[in-house]
Amino acid sequence: TPCQCCNPPQKLRPDIVWFGEVPMHMERIISALMDADIFLSIGTSGNVYPAAGFVQQASDFGAQTIELNLEEITNNYCFNQHIPGLATQTVPSYVESL
Repeated sequence: TPCQCCNPPQKLRPDIVWFGEVPMHMERIISALMDADIFLSIGTSGNVYPAAGFVQQASDFGAQTIELNLEEITNNYCFNQHIPGLATQTVPSYVESL
């Protein structure tokens, strides 16, 4: 569906990062990682960069790093804690514990 705000109308694109793309607003992301007290990784393989490197950056800046996932991921050494399970269960439980 074309965007009616554009002149001429353009195809819409979801606000997601496809494989091989660099996320938009990387400066803001790095700034947020520098200021984070807690970094949560939820339901990811942890293999696709640059996002896979965010946990290490957050850790380097002093954030507590927590992985909520069915299985521990390959860069699990970067995490202070692994909480196994489905995101539909672990995320609400973790948020409640805060």
